[in-house]
Amino acid sequence: MRRVTALATILLSAVALPVGAQGWRDNTALLVYSPRYFGPNAFPMPDLHGGRVGSRIEAEVRGEYHYYTGDRTSNLSGRFFYPFVKGRAGAEISFIYKENYTLTPETRDERHAADTQSPVAYEGDIVISSFFQLLEGHRALPDAVVRFSLKTASGDRLCDARFTDAAAYWIDLAFGKDLVKSAGNSFLRIQAMLGFYCWMTNDVAHRQNDAALFGGGLTGRYRRFTLSSDLSGIYGYENNGDRPLIFRNKLAFETGNNILSACYHHGMKDRLYDTYSLSYTRCFH
Repeated sequence: MRRVTALATILLSAVALPVGAQGWRDNTALLVYSPRYFGPNAFPMPDLHGGRVGSRIEAEVRGEYHYYTGDRTSNLSGRFFYPFVKGRAGAEISFIYKENYTLTPETRDERHAADTQSPVAYEGDIVISSFFQLLEGHRALPDAVVRFSLKTASGDRLCDARFTDAAAYWIDLAFGKDLVKSAGNSFLRIQAMLGFYCWMTNDVAHRQNDAALFGGGLTGRYRRFTLSSDLSGIYGYENNGDRPLIFRNKLAFETGNNILSACYHHGMKDRLYDTYSLSYTRCFH
């Protein structure tokens, strides 16, 4: 009798596991592939860089905390930038190394996620970008840079709506012009961004979502301090939570080849999160 009971238990377990696994896989068809219904790192918002490629090698590590009443997320991320042709072109790779989150049951159900917390450690997506300087130092025209970026499908926890497990790309033009510039290193600079953002979805009728990418702001530097503020967003075609806005603020202190930064991002419309971050950047000439 014991042998029969043990055999029945093994058979039931073998059957139950695939059914359970298939259950959460079926549930992913209900996910809405838009910034409103995914985690804070699923749809990266491109930075404004003032219309300049940059001439220094940069390696950055950053810790972030994202707060929303239904989701609290923390993560570590990294970035590496390498310039070419005397700062006329450059390549960059950025990635989410580790992410942790806690969802409320209400947010879990709204997003059709499987769990309120991840049972395993997981990593996020990788973004690869290339930059090309189009204009620089023109008396009347602003500095201009074109950027091409590709987001991989390497992020985990699709079942919890953390990362999309699908590729995305964006192309943008960034502009910048000094409004005020002193004989030293102090300046006040206006900057803007305009481009196209596209990501794959799980919608059989619309396999991808096409969006406009835009942003504008100011950057000021005085001695070793730099303060930047901008309002940037994505305006998607589907109107299903794909129109986030972010008001970003960054204060950086530079000493030698080291940069310490503190950031605050306030989400609006379909960007539900407020983000706080600290970062350290090492520069190489």
